Amino acid sequence: MAYPTILVHVDDGARCAERIGVAAQLASRVGGHLIGAAPTGVSRFLFHSMPPGKDDPTLALHLDMLRAQARAALAAFSARCDALRVASFEARVIDDEAGPGISLAGRAADLVLLGQAGPHARAGLAELPAHVISGCGRPVLMVPDAGPVAAVGRRILVSWDGGREAARALQQALPLLKGAEQVLVAVFEVASAEHAVADALAADPRPWLARHGVKATLAVHAIEHQRRLNRRHEVGERLLSLASDVGADLLVMGSYGHSRFRESLLGGVTRTVLEAMTLPVFMAH
Repeated sequence: MAYPTILVHVDDGARCAERIGVAAQLASRVGGHLIGAAPTGVSRFLFHSMPPGKDDPTLALHLDMLRAQARAALAAFSARCDALRVASFEARVIDDEAGPGISLAGRAADLVLLGQAGPHARAGLAELPAHVISGCGRPVLMVPDAGPVAAVGRRILVSWDGGREAARALQQALPLLKGAEQVLVAVFEVASAEHAVADALAADPRPWLARHGVKATLAVHAIEHQRRLNRRHEVGERLLSLASDVGADLLVMGSYGHSRFRESLLGGVTRTVLEAMTLPVFMAH
């Protein structure tokens, strides 16, 4: 199992080149194919509802402008791929909103790369990570909004609770885990969830990982709950702090929360990590 087809979201943002660099690095490891996908930001249903020859001239002009912007971003993507000597890549304009368009295109890929939504991201891009993680059906690798990203996957931290989401993330991250120099599995002990550690250890993933050629160490980390209104996401905060302490360059975790992110809150841990991440995060829902 590998990632022979990797799709990366392309836009005109300042961090896009960093995202493309990470995608190129992963594609080059297995001689994979890289797809740069640039959404226009307009629903595909609007495009489909416009019969040829009967377009609103003003709307048609606006859509042409959006397509031109997407093509310009993809031209920069192609130039970056050439500079990085990516063997196989393609540039694709997606006539759709970012969330639905990337989700749909990503279903024919093995891995989707997105950028973290920064504090000033436009509305469509602010919702993009949650929309794709929940709706794509493929693992998603998030690249942080700040700081350089050199290598990904040499020192991997895995968040483990024995749950279905964590198990799926672990299984889909196997290609990265197999190439890692060190894999650390973290189990968090929270007073409000008495059986969490027992469940996580009952489903200890280390023997399974070993049979896949991955040597991992496991540690249990206690979290002292603080009874304050703004302290509902201790696990997410502690997880990111631990990643920094151990020098991890990738965090692997399951994504929790309702499948319709626009109509409900993200799970606390997932939301905290997406908002405060400082390293690449591999998520599966």
